[in-house]
Amino acid sequence: MHILLIHQAFAALDEPGGTRHHEIARNLAESGHHVTVIASPVSYLTGTKSSFSPRPSLSQEEGLAVRVIRAYTYAALHRSFVHRVFSFLSFMVSSFVIGLRVRDVDLVWGTSPPIFQGVTAWMIARLKGVPLLFEVRDLWPAFAIAVGVLQNPLLIRASQWLEGFLYRRADRILVNSPGFIEHVHSRGGSDVALVPNGADPSMFDPAADGAEFRGIHHLEDKFVALYAGAHGMSNDLDVLLDAASQLRDRTDISIVLLGDGKEKPALMDRAAKMGLANVHFLPPMPKSEMGRALAAADACIAILKPIEMYKTVYPNKVFDYMAAGRPVILAIDGVIRDVVEDADAGIFVPPGDADALAAAIRALAGDHREGQRLGQNGRKYIEEHFDRRELSMKMAGIMESLVNR
Repeated sequence: MHILLIHQAFAALDEPGGTRHHEIARNLAESGHHVTVIASPVSYLTGTKSSFSPRPSLSQEEGLAVRVIRAYTYAALHRSFVHRVFSFLSFMVSSFVIGLRVRDVDLVWGTSPPIFQGVTAWMIARLKGVPLLFEVRDLWPAFAIAVGVLQNPLLIRASQWLEGFLYRRADRILVNSPGFIEHVHSRGGSDVALVPNGADPSMFDPAADGAEFRGIHHLEDKFVALYAGAHGMSNDLDVLLDAASQLRDRTDISIVLLGDGKEKPALMDRAAKMGLANVHFLPPMPKSEMGRALAAADACIAILKPIEMYKTVYPNKVFDYMAAGRPVILAIDGVIRDVVEDADAGIFVPPGDADALAAAIRALAGDHREGQRLGQNGRKYIEEHFDRRELSMKMAGIMESLVNR
């Protein structure tokens, strides 16, 4: 089976950003399928541009039938909302032109957000006469409306129309969180399958102590509470800075924010003005190196704004934290809270509550044995329920049934 994936935000294991699709593509290739990815040369996380070449570039894994083609994309991704839309539209057009040239495709795999690339996937699938598997990775435009990024009534109606159009036209819809299913049905989607986010346990060593990482970043003899991921509007990292302010008296505790995003400069400026010597900002790392960073953590933080819509999400970082055997401090309510509590893998704190977040960090810093117990529980739960290699096989089964049908 030859699968064509249209994905502007695709990141390989040697790049910063979410690598769910690269990991799944590798697993599909290992089971005998061919995967072609049309992606952007501009990092969705950092906004930086790699060298652009219209020629296909093979993935780094020797012998695997995965190739990545970088399509032209307007590079000012993080400059403003308007520039961001231009970036999306440029990729939509360039990926369509390239996609038409890819031969012998059995299935087109579209993914959202950004939703505009879903239009590309739909058009290519119809022109090639093959099925469209449309993956919903978060509920756009609902999230953008909830956060306040999308406010114009005309744009809201147009976005919702496009969302419903793609849901109705897809041969099958894929979601990565059970919290999305009801919304997709309400917008016209009918045939919906769930392949949840997860993690590859082989990428993480729960027994590692992260001594090298700690030494490089001067974190020796510290209790490290780590946030790893995007520094964006939705991530509510100002609350984490407020919690850090309450922990000034604990010189043995360090708050580490690893990653990048549009809000990072403002966060760094605020931390400096607050005089937060216990907060460390580190640059993003490729997924292939994230095991070292998580090994250096004593606890890991997942946080989003206290918005009702965010109760539907399964953040990738939570599964990575658990796979690394680290206790999760979870400032996100909803379906992901169910996972962490069922696994007994961490501490839930109400989103937006800096006092509760600081208290949870203090609690784990004062009880290392409890943190180890929670981390071990999380690792075991991932191995039993959210192993990405097994989830990839479920994905392959869905694709094969769709092609055969």
